[in-house]
Formats: sequence, structure tokens, C-alpha cells
Amino acid sequence: MKPAKKPTARQARLGAELRKLREAAGVSGADAAAHLGGERSLMSHVEAGRWGIKPERVQFLASYYEVGDQELVQALIAMARERGEGWWGKYHGVLPPALLDLAELEHHAKYLRTAQALIMPGIFQTEDYARAVYRAAIPGPSEDETNAQVEHRLRRRDIFERESPTPYEAILHEAALQINYGSRDISRRQLEHILEVAELPNISVRVIPFSVEVSIGFTPQLFYAGGPVPQLDTVVIEGAHGMHFVNAEVQLKKYRSLFSAIEELSLSADESRKMIHRIAKEK
Repeated sequence: MKPAKKPTARQARLGAELRKLREAAGVSGADAAAHLGGERSLMSHVEAGRWGIKPERVQFLASYYEVGDQELVQALIAMARERGEGWWGKYHGVLPPALLDLAELEHHAKYLRTAQALIMPGIFQTEDYARAVYRAAIPGPSEDETNAQVEHRLRRRDIFERESPTPYEAILHEAALQINYGSRDISRRQLEHILEVAELPNISVRVIPFSVEVSIGFTPQLFYAGGPVPQLDTVVIEGAHGMHFVNAEVQLKKYRSLFSAIEELSLSADESRKMIHRIAKEK
């Protein structure tokens, strides 16, 4: 099997989780590889996400490591069972790998949460708003790259077209509602779109108004993806230098607490819709 040129974030996560289980069991990489009938390099490649691993081998390793958490084991087996690329694969070499990793993460997430201070959540952006956001970047992307980014961003909505749409909670600071990207008209239509999606049963949109004294700090764009078990949750922090995928348990615990604190600062869903409607009328 040839090592992948660069593993996706999800492939790397599966390998990292297998490494955690091995280390917790006190088993060396050489012994684990020998148990699978391979050389030490086998585990190095698998645990780095460069090589895939068959579902039955995940079960084989879990038994060898005497893992008691069967929910986690079954979740890892399901990850190993995934074959082929999703729709995001067509953007390889066109868009940054982190954007493809984000789409894959959303596709597999059991639920999603985001906190946005200055901009609308990407998955809810209208085409005009998304184009305005990308064109505001310095230096801005080319027209071809902008088209690909917008197309990719709109396609991410597929998770809401399923028979069981993914639950999604968005918490927005009022600043994200007030800032105009492109024009007041584009921003008004964006707010109207947010009001429409907020009516869907699987989507919650809440606002932190300027009047609330914010006593906690959070990055401009914060994203939380719930896994099949809490150990497989992932936090994505987006800043000026790109996206960072965080999954260490200490960090997950920190961001769970942060989201709870942010939620307590926000208005109710009904009050939030009223505020968004009022701001849209003022545009």
C-alpha cells in the first residue's frame, strides 16, 4: 500500500486515536505491528494517517489493547470503513486542504455549533455575501479561486438536505449582523436568508447583542463538530493564518465550557429572530 501524499484531517485523526489506545495499553509500536503481521513501519504509517487500515484490523488492535470503551471502538471501525472521497474531493489542488477537511468534518458530524463575532457562518452565507467576503481579503483570491470557494461553500449545505439533517447551532455577535459586506443590500438579503434558515427545526440561531457585557473571550470564528462519541469531537479555530483543528481532550473540555458560557450570553431564539428582523429592516 502506498502512503498517501498528505492525509486528510479525518485520516490523521483515526491514526492518532489508534496511537492513543496503543500508548494507553503500554504496547510498543513494534509489538502492535508484529501483532498485525507487519514491521514497525506499518504502525508508523497507520498512526500518522498515511496508510489506511481495514475495519477488522481496528477491532483486532482494540482487542489486543484490551479497550473497554466499545462505543469508541465501533466509532473508529466506522471511520476505517469509509472508502473513497466525498464531493469535496473534486477541489483537491484547487482549494486549500483545510477547506476540504472542514467539509469532510461537517459531513460526518453528529451535530455542529459555531460562534461568530464578525461574519455570518460560511454554511449559511448567500452567494453574493460569500463573494463579497472573499473579495474583501487582502490579497484577494483570483476570480477562478473565488468561484471555486463560493461553489464549495454553497455545496456544504448538503448536510441539511438529508433525511435526517444535521443539527446546527449558530451564535452570532450583533457585530456580525451590522457589518456590511459588499453593500447594504447584499447584507440585508443575507440577514433575510438567516431568518429563513432559523425557521428550520434542526437549526438554532441566537444573537449576543452589543448591550451585553461580554466577560469571556473567543476567537472571531469558532467551530465545534460533535463526533459519534465525545472523544471524537473536534474544534476548528479559524484566524488570519488559516484553520486549526483541535482534538486534545483538555482542549475539547475547554471549548465545551466556552460554548456554554457564550450560549448564556445570547438572547433566546425568538428574541434573536426579532433582532435580526429589525436590523434587516434598517439596512
